Amino acid sequence: MSTTTHTLQVKSHNTPDERRAPALTLLELNHLDEFSVGRMTMQPGWTWADNIKPTVNTESCQLLHVGYCLSGTLETVLDAGTTATITVGDSYLIPPGHNARVVGDEPYVAIEMHSAASYGVPTEKS
Repeated sequence: MSTTTHTLQVKSHNTPDERRAPALTLLELNHLDEFSVGRMTMQPGWTWADNIKPTVNTESCQLLHVGYCLSGTLETVLDAGTTATITVGDSYLIPPGHNARVVGDEPYVAIEMHSAASYGVPTEKS
């Protein structure tokens, strides 16, 4: 049984606790006790390989993503080759070991409920 005590919290992504802005990317984070919720916006032309890989220094994204798409289209490719296209109204779970790119001329906007706090955090090169 959990002994964590939570308090009522409401935070707007219009005034987030934290912002990260790698190239063509905006992540607006709100921290709620041990949870973080992120609003991610990726501009047309965004790819994980071009815009996030140089920051995190891994061959593919190693985070587990759970979220909901508000607008735009994201094509995701797992390291094993499986692909999925995420569009408006889709809930998604993307396992570690993937790459992604924004498709079309509209920004991709999503709410992330898992791993948002770790997204785009720089790591040291080995």
